[in-house]
Amino acid sequence: MAVANIQLLLVSCLLMLTGCLGDHSNKHAALFVFGDSLLDSGNNNYINTTTDFQANFWPYGISYFNPPSGRFSDGRLIHDFIAEYANLPLIPTYLDPRNNDFVYGANFASGGAGALVETHVGFVVNLKTQLHYFGDLEKHFRQTLGDAKADQLLSDAVYLFSCGGNDYLAPVGNDSVLYAPYTYGQYAEMVIENFTDVFKGIYEKGGRKFGVLTVPPLACLPNIRAGRAGYTCNQELDVITSLHNQKLSKKLEELEKQLDGFIYSKFDIYTEVNNRMKNPSRYGFKIGDTACCGSGPLRGIYSCGGKRGVQEFQLCDNVDEYLFFDSFHPNEVASAQYAKLFWNGKSSVTTPYNLKTLFQLKKH
Repeated sequence: MAVANIQLLLVSCLLMLTGCLGDHSNKHAALFVFGDSLLDSGNNNYINTTTDFQANFWPYGISYFNPPSGRFSDGRLIHDFIAEYANLPLIPTYLDPRNNDFVYGANFASGGAGALVETHVGFVVNLKTQLHYFGDLEKHFRQTLGDAKADQLLSDAVYLFSCGGNDYLAPVGNDSVLYAPYTYGQYAEMVIENFTDVFKGIYEKGGRKFGVLTVPPLACLPNIRAGRAGYTCNQELDVITSLHNQKLSKKLEELEKQLDGFIYSKFDIYTEVNNRMKNPSRYGFKIGDTACCGSGPLRGIYSCGGKRGVQEFQLCDNVDEYLFFDSFHPNEVASAQYAKLFWNGKSSVTTPYNLKTLFQLKKH
């Protein structure tokens, strides 16, 4: 009798477990993350690249991750806070061999990646390859969950993007004429078209809800300013960044009309970073133009951690006082602020919907 009761209990537990595994993907919309170092949680730890494209060493992560996770920050990134708002765990890094459960989402982003395959080719996982990895995962979902549950997971999920910045940064310093032989308009159009191909690729696999960051104000990053006379912003870079963001807005509006069920949230990170650089104290920072970690003027030399060719670097005493952790990337406090605005910000910042609305919207 005791054995029978134990067997019954085991069967009940297994049935409960199977039920949970079978439908827990439906309780929370999953989050799939694509793009560059603003969202990379450590994929570049697992590819054959250089330390220029990695951040899995001290002092990266000092405010939250020990050991460093590979995030280009002192702590968490925008998507980490979005996952928290959406009642999701930290989204697993797709290329980490220890991760095999992606029912709550996956992170495909790669530091240094661009929409163009040519951007940092051979050192990063470009956006089209990230789409390919997502395709592999989609097939896995269909095999393990069945088509009906896979369809629901994919259509309920939110797809988060930060990409384009590296396409404009990579040529800086390489050519006497930026983006030659293309005009600024032609070059930006190429970037946007590659971006669009990936949006459509995800849409074809069942994705409907997209969260997209504009490109931040690259022209005034500490790294760019440190190499210029008078530490001024690069106006050419600002022109093409603004052009990209205008074209991105227009393309998203077009896709919403062309693709049935396509819905998006666009976060104007360009304006929000600009505001904090110009008036840091208003947002709780003391310094908006200088990095916490790096060397040279504005700590703009990309030497944080001493593993990128320049061994000497300085680290500030209080990370939270600086808008930028290293010469390119925001600190955790800034990422938390951006995530909050992306999640439930006003329409002047996050348009036409915020991410909270997208997560709450059920497509089935």
